[in-house]
Amino acid sequence: MKSDFIVALTQLAAERHLPREIVLSAIEAALVSAYRKDSVTAGQNLSVKLDPGTGEVNVYVIKTVVEEVEDDRVEIDLQDARSIKSDAELEESIATETLPHSAGRIAAQTAKQVVMQRLREAERELIFEEFADKAGEVFAVNIQRVEPQQVIVDLGRAEAVLPFSEQAPTERYRAGLKMKVLLQSIERSTKGPELIVSRADKLLLKRLFEMEVPEIFNGAVEIVAIAREPGSRSKVSVRARQDGVDPVGSCVGLRGVRIQNIVNELQGEKIDVVAWSKDTNRYIANALSPSQVLHVELDEEAKTAAAIVPDRQLSLAIGREGQNARLAARLTGWSVDIRSSIRQAEEKQKADEAAAEAAAPDLIDDLELTTRTLNTLKNVGVTTISEVVAMPKPDLMRINGFGEKSYTELRERLIALGLVEAPGEPVEAEVQKPAGPEAATEEEVVEEEVAVPVEVAAKTAAIEAEPAADGVEPVEVEVPVEAGLVPEAVFAAEVVPVGGPREEEVDRSSSIHDLPEDIWSIRRSSRPGEPGQIRFAEDIEGLRGGVTSRRERRGEARGGRRKSRAGRRRVRR
Repeated sequence: MKSDFIVALTQLAAERHLPREIVLSAIEAALVSAYRKDSVTAGQNLSVKLDPGTGEVNVYVIKTVVEEVEDDRVEIDLQDARSIKSDAELEESIATETLPHSAGRIAAQTAKQVVMQRLREAERELIFEEFADKAGEVFAVNIQRVEPQQVIVDLGRAEAVLPFSEQAPTERYRAGLKMKVLLQSIERSTKGPELIVSRADKLLLKRLFEMEVPEIFNGAVEIVAIAREPGSRSKVSVRARQDGVDPVGSCVGLRGVRIQNIVNELQGEKIDVVAWSKDTNRYIANALSPSQVLHVELDEEAKTAAAIVPDRQLSLAIGREGQNARLAARLTGWSVDIRSSIRQAEEKQKADEAAAEAAAPDLIDDLELTTRTLNTLKNVGVTTISEVVAMPKPDLMRINGFGEKSYTELRERLIALGLVEAPGEPVEAEVQKPAGPEAATEEEVVEEEVAVPVEVAAKTAAIEAEPAADGVEPVEVEVPVEAGLVPEAVFAAEVVPVGGPREEEVDRSSSIHDLPEDIWSIRRSSRPGEPGQIRFAEDIEGLRGGVTSRRERRGEARGGRRKSRAGRRRVRR
């Protein structure tokens, strides 16, 4: 039957999750320390053997074999050593004798302390060996306590530390909360192995994808890069390593179930899954999702990219406080500059104008014109001599404030500089008389003939060819002409010469008495008691008041009939 000591030894090993051999060696080392405290064995080398089957304790004195003994407490000669052990050799340690295993109170206290210390050391060593090769793995933990600068979590056999630098800024921790953490590192310290866990490392996001998405775990889909701002938003670029596999759809899952589980584990952190591409332009455009990118301009030397987006999606592409653009730059490794399409068009226009000015540096200031002429040209956007030479005279004269005097001055200056030839005048068109003090006089305005349309000319010729009646002067029709346009009413009007009436006209000499009598009557439906025709004022009394009056009169008539019927009924009764 086993002794109580062996039962306690087994129970201690089970509680500490340690092998029995380690616990047994710790107890033997503690007994050695206890026996050394005894005055009888002071200064001797002792060895304790504990029999796990019977629980018996044997204490031996260990001595070293030498030729000449100087200290008999720790040394023994070769002849005596061979009497104990036949094959003893020099410098060999042998157990010479057995001591009684009785110890005092102080020795027992020392043994207890040694046992506890050895067990703690053994436990720390086992914990370090257990977690040494598990760095980078995800563990489900419970929060034990929350401290000002760190959170202590339970890993089962050990406690881990979640420092403030590895916490998500938006998360709130409380005792008893269950969550998943990433074992970031394990280090030795005076208090044992120190385990550091993290909730902010982007490797945690990758491990969660591997746990939720089977295609990533078996290698069909690969995570290329991750850009993360813990607790707020993350971007993950993926690509397929097998044909026929949708990398983004695999990560999102049916109705977003897979990605939603990861979001819930990270307490609502937003995650964008984008498709990786060999084409850098397309990759950057995908990284800026959910915004729409029109095109991307790359600068290979500076490693910068300019993404052009619609003006209405500029804020979406930049994100709150630039978060979307910042994460896209981290994900792709390029410095991304986001511009709206309107701003890009304006910059391009300015660049084109600058290039045009650089190509034609001959400014109109070089013409040495009067200040008024120069300001007038600059106000309409004319800044170079080439633009002035290309403008015909009508265009110049239409400019407000540009008169004949200014044109003459400009023309003479161009001829003097040899920029235009003297006889080569531009073709003149319709000139509007400009307003201002330098307006052209009536003599300077060229009167131009207005072309009359063919139809008007034909009608005019026909009228002129028609012979006039005897003693009747022909009618002269004045056709209004404005800017070469003739009103359509002129074509529809029929020109009648002054004279007698034509056959189609009504005989105006007829008397009013010759008109039929029915012309003065108004036809209406005939009713009982009312005349069928209205004749002048004496018969129009019935129409006064309009429809409403007639309805009221009909109502009064019906009411009277009702009263008369009621009276007849009372009489009969």
